[in-house]
Amino acid sequence: MKISDLIGSAVSNTFRSKTRTILTILAIFVGAFTLTLTSGLGTGINAYIDDTVSGVGASDAMSVTRADESAAGLPGASSGEPREYDPDAMSSGVPGISVVALTPHDIATLEGIDGVLDVDAVRTITPDYIQAGDGTRFVASVGSLIPGQTVVLAEGAEPDPDTAELEVALPAAYVDALGFTSNTDAIGGAVTIGITDALRASHTVDATIVGVVEDALASPTGSSILVNDALSDALFDAQSTGLTADQADRYASATVWFDPNATAAEVQALKDRLADEGFTGTTVADQLGAITTVIDGIVLVLNAFAVIALLAAAFGIVNTLFMSVQERTREIGLMKAMGMGSGRVFTLFSLEAAFLGLLGSAIGAAIAMLAGSGISAALADGLLSDLPGLTLIAFDPASIATIVLLVMVIAFLSGTLPAARAARADPVDSLRYE
Repeated sequence: MKISDLIGSAVSNTFRSKTRTILTILAIFVGAFTLTLTSGLGTGINAYIDDTVSGVGASDAMSVTRADESAAGLPGASSGEPREYDPDAMSSGVPGISVVALTPHDIATLEGIDGVLDVDAVRTITPDYIQAGDGTRFVASVGSLIPGQTVVLAEGAEPDPDTAELEVALPAAYVDALGFTSNTDAIGGAVTIGITDALRASHTVDATIVGVVEDALASPTGSSILVNDALSDALFDAQSTGLTADQADRYASATVWFDPNATAAEVQALKDRLADEGFTGTTVADQLGAITTVIDGIVLVLNAFAVIALLAAAFGIVNTLFMSVQERTREIGLMKAMGMGSGRVFTLFSLEAAFLGLLGSAIGAAIAMLAGSGISAALADGLLSDLPGLTLIAFDPASIATIVLLVMVIAFLSGTLPAARAARADPVDSLRYE
């Protein structure tokens, strides 16, 4: 019997007992459906992270700070007791967390560390408010992009770092609040940013809106207004009025650039050299790694439930084929008496098991893709509408094919025991079987 004949026989034999076959396929369907859906969940979320969080920074740069040692590992750090005052400590921008301010001397030290190609000091600018015309004043913070960073734009463009014009991009939430009718209406509009200097004198700086930034899972500027270098300089100069040069030149962090072709070991060695000098370096990979690890862990747990369902289906396949072997004992004896070898008999029953796996997994994957697409579309227009660009459940063809093959392999392995029993059957005893 040719292999094509074996496949044809296996397919036709599968539906001899329709009820039993359908129940077995349904058991496989549950596992394949769950596995496909959870795989799509992981694919969708990780794709969104890659698309949006990658704007946190360039892959050949790391953020460097000098940690406030008085805020960690010392009495009072987390007990609520008073901590000793450190005149060099400043806010990191995260409530409750402070860092030791970097000085020009620190910047020079960083430039001299082996493996550092360039250093950009990150200045802290704390405006009082932002206002459009004579409208309401709103609290605002300032952010800026370093080379390699991106934001998701709803309208317009990012502020040009090379122009002398004072340009700003607003978070989408500020458009209506400032009195603009739409994102398009805001482009080209003017805003006034108020800021207080060291002498408690108020200054205002006018800027032109060139873009509107979408809300995203992890925008590099958060909910801050995005400014170009010219506007950043103007605000910093206004804020620093009344300070000496030493007082003004204090930075919360610095961006350190290294070889883009550096290996993971070389990047870690650079972090170690920074640590030896009292600095802490964090790359984009470090930030992304924590997020993707959590997501992958959740998906792994969900996949475990799918695998349990598949194992239950595997026992169903074993039961189905054992019953099939029992019912077809005389038929097996006749096939062997007519010259079919044990290997062919084994292959016939193994193909039946694999075909059951193919049917269950293909139907489960197809329905999971339809359900997942519908759920994603509904959530994108509802609960997750504040996360533009997120497809919660996305499907990778390669992953779907892998799931189908995996289920078929599990089904094939499940069928080996009853197939082996059929292959070992003695033709004489089988023909006598009642």
